[in-house]
Amino acid sequence: MHRRPLTQALWSLALLGAAAHAEVSVQTIAKGLEHPWAVAFLPDGAFLVTERPGRMRVVQPDGRIGPPLQGVPEVASAGQGGLLDLVLDKGFADNRRLYFCYAQPSADGRTNSTALAVATLSADASRLDSVRTIFVQQPKVKSTLHFGCRIAQSPPTAAMPVSVLYLTLGERFHHRDDAQKLDNHHGKVVRVAADGSIPPGNPFATTPGALPEIWSYGHRNPQGAVLAPDGTLWIHEHGPMGGDEINLPRPGANYGWPLVSYGRNYNFTAVGNGKTQQEGTEQPVHQWTPSIAPSGMAFVTSKRYGDDWVGNLLVGSLKFTHLARLELAAPFTGPVVKESRLLTDLGERVRDVRQGPDGYIYLLTDHPQGSLLRLVPSP
Repeated sequence: MHRRPLTQALWSLALLGAAAHAEVSVQTIAKGLEHPWAVAFLPDGAFLVTERPGRMRVVQPDGRIGPPLQGVPEVASAGQGGLLDLVLDKGFADNRRLYFCYAQPSADGRTNSTALAVATLSADASRLDSVRTIFVQQPKVKSTLHFGCRIAQSPPTAAMPVSVLYLTLGERFHHRDDAQKLDNHHGKVVRVAADGSIPPGNPFATTPGALPEIWSYGHRNPQGAVLAPDGTLWIHEHGPMGGDEINLPRPGANYGWPLVSYGRNYNFTAVGNGKTQQEGTEQPVHQWTPSIAPSGMAFVTSKRYGDDWVGNLLVGSLKFTHLARLELAAPFTGPVVKESRLLTDLGERVRDVRQGPDGYIYLLTDHPQGSLLRLVPSP
């Protein structure tokens, strides 16, 4: 069944009074990171952070920023490209394995695409060992835009005996019509096993002419991905002028770009047929018009911020430099029933949003002197 977003009127009502009081404040852990993109939490309490120009660093709990790790592959760091998302393997405490995605240049440097790699963090956390690329978006193109590049890992279950990785992929901006074609990875969510193989159940694995990694298609530039406690994948993606979306990618489903959209092209013309829905395409769970430019995404499972936060979805805003708190009809599921805009005086682009093992929410801000922040309940 298609889920329809809140109407613009309801969306506006949900925001009334949202900024009237702050429920949280921020503590700065570290500042001076160059365009940080993703943060992961090491077992000793330190943080592992990627910087878009192509560096990975350890940030100590006291805020000391370590030197760049050795072993990071070359990245195409122009425009929106570079070293992007990072997640630790579910068994990191035992195997020290991690996954990261980045803009991978071609041999001649003229084209690029999003790639997913696995590596082992050395015991002293100074380098990446055994780096291996397990997926490369095809085809490579000449573009510095719309790499997507958020990773979500699902551990083995009774239904799926192998760990799988979901990776969001942008349509590279100039190739948006590719999002509706199954012979490429542009504008897709892909699903691969942790070793890069094709896991059982991928919807197009036996479809002639389709790439077997594809999980869902018709996406624009997804830069948020998280698994709910029940294993459901949630993503969000940038619209053009308006029409940012939250979607629940189902296997084989078409999410409409660029046939339909709640936004408009940058020259103010209609997207596709000018409609917001079309038979055979899925409706978003939620949409933002005007666009907030979302990045980063996390479910709150901790009670650090009170019981009423549990099950909420948090999304960072690059454009309006705030944190969106989305309350759902039921914890971790259902449509969005209320949106609050937090940290509206932050003044920094929110790039990543994560819940740490200590139950606190952490943010990265995307600036030449970006910050790692911790959210704490206001007194």
